[in-house]
This record gives sequence, structure tokens and C-alpha cells, in this order.
Amino acid sequence: MSETDARPGALRPTRQRRAITEALARAHDFQSAQEIHDSLRRSGDKVGLATVYRTLQAMAETGDVDVRHNPAGEATYRQCSDSHHHHLVCRSCGRTVEITGSAVERWAHAVADEHGFTEVSHTVELVGLCAECSARR
Repeated sequence: MSETDARPGALRPTRQRRAITEALARAHDFQSAQEIHDSLRRSGDKVGLATVYRTLQAMAETGDVDVRHNPAGEATYRQCSDSHHHHLVCRSCGRTVEITGSAVERWAHAVADEHGFTEVSHTVELVGLCAECSARR
């Protein structure tokens, strides 16, 4: 999100929000609020943990970050592409890959049509083992 972002619901670009956005940009996978807070502390940014939690929740509400819950139920966050997508997640190491594709969309619409539903939205998360974790087994 740029400082001049005038989207409805866009968040005000505070110093803390910029620091959190930069920490998310450096991360390759979903991160918990605690992991993001630790990353900020290591880089010298003084942002309180409560601020990290509030900011991530606000960013999730505006669609600026994706949220998924790890097996323990903890919310984790990642900056993803702006386009509609889903995630492929390694159940062992947590590696996450964005996936797009019309097959999921076609299937979701076909199921909705079959049952007479309209204005359907969906979230799909595929869970398996990545190549590295499979090779270690």
C-alpha cells in the first residue's frame, strides 16, 4: 500500500504500519504476529506487540494481507498477490505457495449452480508435503 493510497478503507500509513509492511515483504511464508514482532525488534524498529496484532488485523480486514491459521490455531499473515488465489501448504514445514487456476473456480461455480446458490465466494487451501519434506521421509 502506498502512502498516497486513497482506496476506501485504506489504512493510514503510520511509521509502525510501514515497518510491519516491510517486515511482511521480507518474509517468504506466513508469519505469526510474534514472529513479525521479533523481526521488527531485530531490525531495530520499536513497535509494540499489541500494535503488531492490531495492525495485522486491520490489514487483514482491508485485504492487504492474507490470513491462515496454523495447525495450532494461531493466525499467520502474508502479503500475497492482489488477484484471487489459493494456497498450497506443506503440513510439515509450513512452506506456502500461491496457486491460481480456473479449475478451482469452475468447480466452485458448478457446485454452487448444482445447488441453486448465487453470489458464492470460497476459500481453498490444499495441504500436503513439499518436495523437500517428501524427500526427507
